[in-house]
Amino acid sequence: MEPNLLLAFSLTLMAGLATGIGSLIAFLTTRTNKAFLSISLGFSAGVMIYVSMVEIFVKAKDALVNELGYEQGYTMTVVGFFFGILLIAIIDRLIPKQGNPHEPQRVEDMNKPANQVHDQALMKMGVFTALAIGIHNFPEGIATFTSALQDPGLGIAIAIAIAIHNIPEGIAVAVPIYFATGNKKKAFKLSFLSGLAEPVGALFAYLILMPFLNDLMFGIIFAAVAGIMVFISLDELLPAAKKYDESHHAIYGLIAGMALMAISLLLFI
Repeated sequence: MEPNLLLAFSLTLMAGLATGIGSLIAFLTTRTNKAFLSISLGFSAGVMIYVSMVEIFVKAKDALVNELGYEQGYTMTVVGFFFGILLIAIIDRLIPKQGNPHEPQRVEDMNKPANQVHDQALMKMGVFTALAIGIHNFPEGIATFTSALQDPGLGIAIAIAIAIHNIPEGIAVAVPIYFATGNKKKAFKLSFLSGLAEPVGALFAYLILMPFLNDLMFGIIFAAVAGIMVFISLDELLPAAKKYDESHHAIYGLIAGMALMAISLLLFI
């Protein structure tokens, strides 16, 4: 797995820093392309759900069955899957409601009248959102890193899906902070830094988990990763996609993401 280390770190960094792309979109455009965001979020959810259930869960099960036997290995896979869901659900519950990073923000909000700037409540909301994104991105960084170590093709797919869903999160940080301070540089900086939790998660996986990353540990981590990604897709990406949606863009994106992931996996059989 050593030759894949650089790729794994690079993919994780790229996925995390996509929050900065979101803030740039907020600064460089004048209108929210709701159809594009809806399709993109649906696409990301489709990739995550398909790859989690068809590839990651199966890889986890195979590894654990090989180590523990069929009955115990399959049971451990299911337990690991729902543990991943429980972990990310607890993280989600601990985040204050006003800091929800998946509440859609509009680019049009960047053009509010100047006399409405310096709102402390909005500043607090922006900071909470940046912290919330950081908390969410930490386990996503572990997921991307460990996936890329084991299977570079799988890691690339996961990194792209996570990067896409980090773009509107960057907007969610940049809009309230700019609206509160009138400072684009500060808004971009906080948006950009919120994504750094992703490579921090990769670093944690490398320094703490790598010494124990045998087939048993790999299977448990992958089962949890599958659960985390399914929860993120169902609880965050799809609801956000529907909020931006004007017709059926979210479901079209979802199906396209699944189809593209299926085709890419077929090509690597």
